[in-house]
Amino acid sequence: MNTFPGKIVFITGASSGIGEASAWKFAEAGARLIITARRLENLTALSKKISEKYGVKILAIQLDVTKHAAVRDTIENLPAEWKDIDILINNAGLAIGTDRFQESDPDEWEAVIDTNIKGLLYCTRHVLKNMLKRNSGHIINIGSLAGHEVYAGGSVYCATKHAVLAISKILKLDLVGTDIRVSSIDPGMVETGFSVVRFRGDKNRAKKVYEGMTPLTADDVAEAVIFCAGRPPHVNISEIIMMPTDQASVTSVNRKSK
Repeated sequence: MNTFPGKIVFITGASSGIGEASAWKFAEAGARLIITARRLENLTALSKKISEKYGVKILAIQLDVTKHAAVRDTIENLPAEWKDIDILINNAGLAIGTDRFQESDPDEWEAVIDTNIKGLLYCTRHVLKNMLKRNSGHIINIGSLAGHEVYAGGSVYCATKHAVLAISKILKLDLVGTDIRVSSIDPGMVETGFSVVRFRGDKNRAKKVYEGMTPLTADDVAEAVIFCAGRPPHVNISEIIMMPTDQASVTSVNRKSK
């Protein structure tokens, strides 16, 4: 597979999970990668592994997407050979806790809103400047089934993922008349480090989320990402909702007894 030779793909939250899996998929397809995350040591290790296997050019940048000035400066000061970003994958995101709204922590709201909404907006706004100049590009937002449905204890997270879907739809409306594409990939249950963060580092509790069922993997979602990006220029996949076969909604999950 060599679908994206020389194309530049900018991935946020690339140090693990769906972001990392997407980096591997695009590298296999011949793309050049700008991988960003807060953990530089993880990015550096990942960059080395991908380069050794696929020989593609990779630029690893430590970036906290919640910091507007950092996002702006990073994108505006990219080396000349990296400025023409072809595909932006807004993957950085998180959830913290499953407390009922009235018991949830406003400080944690801020972290989720800043990452899931504001970080996506910052990256999109600054990458779009150059895409508009070239009248070319593709923005792929990693949303969630929680952007279509809600569940108890998910008030702020669900709200942010509803916002991601709304932003994706509005972006497409605002960009009509350009050749820039916009897609939203909205998975259900995916087994990554996401639940460990949600349960504040409790790995045993995170593991129980997937007990008795077969969840999606990060690779499954990355395949959907690269499918959207690989369509002919006249084809825009607006949205993909994907779930494990064992899941029918955010609250309907088939769990097999041991």
